[in-house]
Amino acid sequence: MSVLFTFPGQGSQRSGMLHALPDHVAATRAIEEASDTLGYDVRALDTADALRSTTAVQLCLLIAGVAQARVLAARGHEPDLVTGLSIGAYPAAVSAGALHYADAVRLVALRGQLMERAYPGGYGMTAIVGMTQRALEPLIARVNSAAMPVFLANINAQTQMVVAGSHAAMHDLATLAGEHGAQRCERLDVAVPSHCALLDEPAAELADAFARVAVQAPRVVYLSSSVARPLFDGPRLAADLAGNMARPVRWHDTIRLAWERGARLAVEMPPANVLTRLSCAIFGEGIAVSCSETALHDVEALIERERARE
Repeated sequence: MSVLFTFPGQGSQRSGMLHALPDHVAATRAIEEASDTLGYDVRALDTADALRSTTAVQLCLLIAGVAQARVLAARGHEPDLVTGLSIGAYPAAVSAGALHYADAVRLVALRGQLMERAYPGGYGMTAIVGMTQRALEPLIARVNSAAMPVFLANINAQTQMVVAGSHAAMHDLATLAGEHGAQRCERLDVAVPSHCALLDEPAAELADAFARVAVQAPRVVYLSSSVARPLFDGPRLAADLAGNMARPVRWHDTIRLAWERGARLAVEMPPANVLTRLSCAIFGEGIAVSCSETALHDVEALIERERARE
């Protein structure tokens, strides 16, 4: 039996998320180290106004994930497996010992800037609930065009998909999906079209930056949500991190893989519970919890109970 740490992506951000981290020296140091790396106090990034920026959102998610994982580690609780959705792959890699935190801070700042620069407006992401991938893909093909692009971006659950593209294309697709049985179509709080070919060029620029960074073999199992498989060596992990902004997220397959590899407790890092809700169907005989909704001592008790079963 194993413990999985999961790290959320964009759309899960909340105002005040850095200020809500545990009052622990490990969290304070994570904030201070990020501030020193960037040259300003990162606690200014988690206001409602600041979080309108893709860069601020991604940095906050990185910092919050690393800080919470470090608090748990300082209290003697390390994961056996880690995985992250989209930007969540970066704190997952840091927590796995594959990527130095300061390098991750610089790379994530660049990642956000590249994405914002490529698509400063008019694009985003929409969740479509109640349709399978097989049912949705023909509708995407009907709407997608060079003038109005839209792509399948996330396969989060069997009947929860996310698409990315232009506002106009997503509007037309949501209308069409509603006519074909979708239960709900919801625009996400994401200002760029992540996880599709529209970000191929920014991903290539980020790969150039990764070429100057040392990425090591992870010390725990690192599951890539882009390919839904473990990555064991530094170069492959670096390529996966650099390219994940332009590749669909296979979250459902990744969580199923974690279960198949023995994970029975999934602990979601702050600031939300999105991944916990998505994991519950697969972890039906296990436990999925969110640090943002569960007291630290209760999370620790769950980890200790899981360890006692090994």
